[in-house]
Amino acid sequence: MDTQLLTKKAQDYIKFEQDPYFKSQIENLLVTQEWPELSDRFFKDLDFGTGGLRGVIGGGYNRMNPFTVRRATQGLANYIVKAVPSGASAVIAYDSRNFSDEFALQAALVLCASGIKTYLFTALRPTPELSFAVRKLGAAAGIVVTASHNPPEYNGYKVYWNDGAQVVAPHDKAIIEEVMAVGDAVKAMSKEEALSAGLLVMIDKEVDDPFIEMVQNCSIRPELVRKHGKDLKVVFTPLHGTGTMPVERSLKGMGIEVIFVEEQKEPNGNFPTVEYPNPEEASAMKLALELGKKVGANLIIGTDPDADRMGVAAPDKGEFVLITGNQLGALLADYIFSSRKEMGTMPEKPAFIKTIVTTELQRLIADEYGAICFDTLTGFKYIGEKIREFESQKDGPSYIVGGEESYGYLVNTEVRDKDAVSAAAMTAEMALYHSTQGRTLLDQLRVIWKKHGYFQETLISKTFKGESGLKTMKELMEKLRNNPPSLFAGQKVIAVKDYANGTTFNPAAGSREKDIDLPSSNVLQFILEDKSVITARPSGTEPKVKFYASCRSEQGMELDAAMKIVAGKIDAISKQLNDFAG
Repeated sequence: MDTQLLTKKAQDYIKFEQDPYFKSQIENLLVTQEWPELSDRFFKDLDFGTGGLRGVIGGGYNRMNPFTVRRATQGLANYIVKAVPSGASAVIAYDSRNFSDEFALQAALVLCASGIKTYLFTALRPTPELSFAVRKLGAAAGIVVTASHNPPEYNGYKVYWNDGAQVVAPHDKAIIEEVMAVGDAVKAMSKEEALSAGLLVMIDKEVDDPFIEMVQNCSIRPELVRKHGKDLKVVFTPLHGTGTMPVERSLKGMGIEVIFVEEQKEPNGNFPTVEYPNPEEASAMKLALELGKKVGANLIIGTDPDADRMGVAAPDKGEFVLITGNQLGALLADYIFSSRKEMGTMPEKPAFIKTIVTTELQRLIADEYGAICFDTLTGFKYIGEKIREFESQKDGPSYIVGGEESYGYLVNTEVRDKDAVSAAAMTAEMALYHSTQGRTLLDQLRVIWKKHGYFQETLISKTFKGESGLKTMKELMEKLRNNPPSLFAGQKVIAVKDYANGTTFNPAAGSREKDIDLPSSNVLQFILEDKSVITARPSGTEPKVKFYASCRSEQGMELDAAMKIVAGKIDAISKQLNDFAG
């Protein structure tokens, strides 16, 4: 982009942006003629994708700032006014990230200016509580200001529809069209005007209390919790995020002792004790692991900044072992299905939902208990959509539990997004149950592996930043699609699933069959002759291509030998993927 056009875009932004902090960033960059930096901030508008916004905080059209938030929210407001009868309302929550409270307020004032009554939490709240609040308050839509587990320089927001799930078709694309049509025609009220008119309503305990009650009602074995809750000691870290209040209230309500990682208890958008505030990362859980060992905890739990993802560690032979997202999903499915069966509370058509990149071990567990396993695309909005589909069917399946490999789980139907608060309570109950049976969570995981075979997964992410990065990502996916590998780690590729066109290619027969009944998505999946599965997909929230690999052993193998064989497969596949992606 030439400097003349860059200057024009920057000057326009300065005119529209009302916040002096963000405005001054661009003014200073113009004075110092930082053209590469200005180009990165203005070469495109920050994408409003099917889930909402996410980007680096800063001035400019390709950044998260008050102006881009107001403009996006105006598009959402325009859609709500068109799609919903008069009297529509919305709910907004926000997490601990920098400027989250300001972005939430700006979004609320735009909605209010369009006549949409807006409930705004008085302080930070977790994403699952926002989903719950949309349903509880009968709102037409919801917004949560968060960038989930991204690095501290990011922020964003996700949009929800009236069922409490993130927006999906047809609303998603229609909202995007409205956002793109906004231009600079954004209107907002002042906070004082909105409060005075009754359009802005501040909320807290009227949603907090029923949300915590809902979490506690998820219990399958409440009598066990009443009798033995005091025997469980949990170390908990909210990683400077929103989990402190809801997780503490939920676990203490179960009689469980909660010991905080004090250095990470208070909200802080700079996340000073971690590189990434992501419980998937071992480094983020380091302080919790150290404290767990020091105090002799029975369980360690960590939640990400908006408390929708949860990481767990459990003791095993004197050391704490981090449990992967796939493994915890398998443990939860095993506990919930087996307990419901034992307690006589299993419905006639139990359903389990996972994503296409989540381990097939979970399908085997669901099958064991007579549950139907449904696959969705990656993204919890598709799990929420599936639950709504079940409810719309006469005598349809009953959702029991589900989740995704990236540490997201849902153990109820009153929330329609991943819910680390309810999952934390359920995991504590599960750990307590297995403890009363004389085993740890790792012991139970070995029981599952012995029954179904040993499974191991890995994730390789390749980052491609800036304008050139988008081109590189596209070329990489085209290369995989047009010239797929015939072998991975010496194993033949027996099928290639292309979720973009809904087909499966059989390399041996040279045939292609349209057999995938899911929305179109830029995802490729390679099935190997030993049942290993490799998936490639560009991230929907970061400039990354993600490669997922899942390998398994045959059932009945001695565990140590199985683990060695599968680890070798994972290593070989990882090396090949790293070489391929550069």
